[in-house]
Amino acid sequence: MPKLNLPRPDYSARRRHLMQKMHVASVAIIPTAIPKSRNSDVQYPFRGDSDFLYLTGFVEPEAVLVLIPGHADGEQILFCRPRDPERETWEGRRAGLEGALEQCQVDRCLSIHDLNDVLPQLLENRELLFYPMGQSTDFDARVMHWRNVAKSKIRQGVRYPLEVVDVADLIHEMRLFKDPEEIEILRAAVGISGAGHRHAMRQCQPGMLEYELAAEIEHVFHRLGSPSVAYPSIVGGGVNGCILHYTENDAELRDGDLVLIDAGAEVGAYAGDITRTLPVNGVFSPAQREIYEVVLASQEAGIAAIQVGRSVADYHDEAVRVLVDGLLDLKILSGKRDVVIEQGSYKAFYMHRTGHWLGMDVHDVGCYRSADQSWRKLAAGMVLTVEPGLYLSPDNQSVPERWRGIGIRIEDDVLVTASGPDILSGEVPKRIADVEAMMAAGPGSGDNRWSR
Repeated sequence: MPKLNLPRPDYSARRRHLMQKMHVASVAIIPTAIPKSRNSDVQYPFRGDSDFLYLTGFVEPEAVLVLIPGHADGEQILFCRPRDPERETWEGRRAGLEGALEQCQVDRCLSIHDLNDVLPQLLENRELLFYPMGQSTDFDARVMHWRNVAKSKIRQGVRYPLEVVDVADLIHEMRLFKDPEEIEILRAAVGISGAGHRHAMRQCQPGMLEYELAAEIEHVFHRLGSPSVAYPSIVGGGVNGCILHYTENDAELRDGDLVLIDAGAEVGAYAGDITRTLPVNGVFSPAQREIYEVVLASQEAGIAAIQVGRSVADYHDEAVRVLVDGLLDLKILSGKRDVVIEQGSYKAFYMHRTGHWLGMDVHDVGCYRSADQSWRKLAAGMVLTVEPGLYLSPDNQSVPERWRGIGIRIEDDVLVTASGPDILSGEVPKRIADVEAMMAAGPGSGDNRWSR
């Protein structure tokens, strides 16, 4: 498959937008993530900090972005690793200062080794410091040291930042609204994620191990251009589907059981996040159908409520009402709907909210409530998931035996638009007849495509 041709966001415009939100006599320090050891001398694959990536697109470790509105020697400075042929032989190629300058279109690129010497000077005569305090205690200490070095010159008439403000609040508000380039990248991430789920429907059969099915899905992700999963894949067969974040993926898929698959690809640092629940043998049993149809109706009600101007809580409330109606109709719960919702007795079977923001992080940034605790209104450009579920524990004796051990979740990724919800993952079957038809097609019937 050819390498993905993704659009390149205008990172410089994002940085300018952020600086417009900052105080004129301020400075922002935004580091990327710190590489983490897995064990001994093995490190986890490096993935940059999402805020840093959002503003630079620069994927290497040991990098720091500094923004200084109005600074005479350049407002946008990137510190990064210089070229080092010996280290590159062991660890891979580096962009170096010249390459990073070209990639990121900042005003200056300086060596990361000069950070301790240069940063105190950049803090001089700045009143506010914007910095994501609390993400790294080691880097926090370095920032405070640089601030104290600037402070030591106060008798020479040098001012220093008296206040530290969390820059993440400003960046996260920007990230909540996706621009056209982000939406196109998200479509690729969700499209590739959907291709993996369709492949799983065709490959699934009794006797497979959960991790075998996970490998089939992730193989499609990689083959279509995703370098990584967006999160550890969840493949829970039978009662394992009742564990929300199940990741052992080592049990056998049994004839007559369901398998809950929650898996998403990462593309261009953006996440897909899709869940489907399948009958392992390709045909839903009557008991499974009854619970599945309740969850599907709940999801459809939630998606319908994703409208510009409505509260971000509305789609959860709509989904819950349908779930509760279904539980009452099946006699799993008793009483009046409003009382059940108010008392929360349904939470024994549905214990999470109906979705979350989606973007560079699978549980993406952005406030759900305002300072007065009112729920945020949906607006065009927001992307979120809709994922109701029912989890009927095998140990819950109040549930009729025919439904015990059934765990079902259905999740789609939805873009908020002025004309209504745009279901980015809409090509992944979820109606019972459509799921069964795709599973009946069997291995070798794949379409090898994804939505652009």
